[in-house]
Amino acid sequence: MRDSHVSILIVDDEPDMVELLRRAVSRELGWTVLGATSGTEGLRIAEEETPPLVLLDIKMPDLDGIEVLGRLMELPHKPTVVMMTAYGVIELAVESIRRGAYDFITKPFDYARVVHTLRQAWEHRKLLEENLSLKLLVKKTEAFQDIVGSSIAMKKVLRTIEMAAPTDATVLITGESGTGKELVARAIHRLSHRSQGPFVAVNCPALPENLLESELFGYARGAFTDAKSDRKGLFQEAEGGTIFLDEIGDLPLQLQAKLLRVLQEKEIKPLGQSRSLKVDVRVLASTNRDLKRQMAEGKFREDLYYRLGVVTISLPPLRERLEDLPLLVDHFLRKYGPDMGKPGISLSKEAMGALLSYEWPGNVRELENVLQRSIIMARGREISPEDIGIGQKEEGDGWPSVHHLPYKEAKSSILRHFHKTYLSRILEAHRGNVTRAAEACGLERQALQQLLRRYGLRREAFLSQDETS
Repeated sequence: MRDSHVSILIVDDEPDMVELLRRAVSRELGWTVLGATSGTEGLRIAEEETPPLVLLDIKMPDLDGIEVLGRLMELPHKPTVVMMTAYGVIELAVESIRRGAYDFITKPFDYARVVHTLRQAWEHRKLLEENLSLKLLVKKTEAFQDIVGSSIAMKKVLRTIEMAAPTDATVLITGESGTGKELVARAIHRLSHRSQGPFVAVNCPALPENLLESELFGYARGAFTDAKSDRKGLFQEAEGGTIFLDEIGDLPLQLQAKLLRVLQEKEIKPLGQSRSLKVDVRVLASTNRDLKRQMAEGKFREDLYYRLGVVTISLPPLRERLEDLPLLVDHFLRKYGPDMGKPGISLSKEAMGALLSYEWPGNVRELENVLQRSIIMARGREISPEDIGIGQKEEGDGWPSVHHLPYKEAKSSILRHFHKTYLSRILEAHRGNVTRAAEACGLERQALQQLLRRYGLRREAFLSQDETS
């Protein structure tokens, strides 16, 4: 089979041998042939032209074939190599196989045998490439399995993930709480060359300021009163992998300066230790805050912002990509239905309408929580609007009268009443405990606090008498 798109590099210190082999390969296989008469020249051509195949002589005066083979195996696009050797040095040919060569042929040789071996080498390479493509496809599918959406906005997000993942660039992931920022970070890690290394997620607001530095960078024995022994920080735990700094906007200014040094110098300095330690870690970060506003207010370093945002991925809120909602609903029903003893459960048209008319302040995380609860509450194999509990409006139950209002004003009034009622009941059920209430409705604590302020609700109003006395 002739294929002019295939190229091969022939390296032999005898120019006549290179020419004879070139003619045979061109005539029988139709391949493009590159020639070199020394190991040094062969390496240069291999680096510049990246041929997929190399036919390489072992015995050469400047660099022998074994050394050239070793360097070829270190190239980013390493070729498939067939070695040539004379009788009496078969041991070297066997050694070349151990070091990565596909096969070897002995001189003097039958040109038909050469052509046959090279054709087999090419078929072998194609099989390897097809296998690699399948592995990459499976890896991509697994990485994106929890990131659901076919909207233009989400396709842009997925394309950016694919482009950024193979690099070591820092990535800043922005978006409201519940939009899936950690899912994006995990997808980047899984598609990167660091996928076999650890993925360490750090929730910056969850750690007290006085502990955050020691958790990130570690400490030496005696650094403070309770430091009984040396302890590795999370950056060291992530060695060879990825560290994800969630809600980086809450990082204190003092630690922002130290994180900037880590990004610039690729080293950390544990508390109480005089010398710095090199770390090989990729940094991903996320925030639901407006970092540009924080920079203007002096709360976030400008140099750190640009260092983190080499690549920026902005996740749209669910209300701005409602065309993805049916896909997300199907994903979550398939995910949780079987575990809750209701495989194949579906959503009624009326229930889907209720979901589409809701604003989703908690985004995808809130949708996930609502659907989990709906599966539990459903009496049959179809979820009704009553099972969802969103948008249920009847006169006389406290809902505002909106018949006289324009559609947009009516919708806004109804949603405001629903949010306020829902949040009040959640806080009442958890006796004013904001953390537990946030967990119950699938929101981050900060997001719930923002909603409480928006609707004029105070946690103190829901504390029990024992707690207020």
